[in-house]
Amino acid sequence: MRAIPSGFSPLRRHALVALFALAAAGCAHLPGRDPLEVQVAGIEPLQGEGLEMRLAVKLRVQNPNDSVVDYDGAALELELNGRRFATGVSSERGSVPRFGETVLTVPVSVSAFNAIRQALGMADSARLDDIPYVVRGKLSGGVFGTTRFSDEGTLSLPGY
Repeated sequence: MRAIPSGFSPLRRHALVALFALAAAGCAHLPGRDPLEVQVAGIEPLQGEGLEMRLAVKLRVQNPNDSVVDYDGAALELELNGRRFATGVSSERGSVPRFGETVLTVPVSVSAFNAIRQALGMADSARLDDIPYVVRGKLSGGVFGTTRFSDEGTLSLPGY
């Protein structure tokens, strides 16, 4: 009995074998690797353009594994009070050392509409000392190396 139907041309058979080999290699890389820990380390203002506001979100990335994790780009979304607030991408390249950490900065944009919506929502709640946030994103590391992350907590505005 043949594993690949005989109706397939030799080129298709070789393509299928290559596809299965790639899938097996990718799956073999995954077991035994602990997920990266990613936390928001800080948020700083950047120079905006037009009606948008720009922020630099600093992410502390910790690698609990015994091998270096290389990354080539990042993307993230910042949510405040359960509403999408800002998004951003970075083409920064780097690596997180084995059992080590690094700080990655991702610039994000806040549209004028999102800023107004958040301001109105905060004025209604009258609670400015514990604003819930969620950060979701990914660190790109190649075809099988993309790592997704999420962090949540609360922010306090200065003076409250």
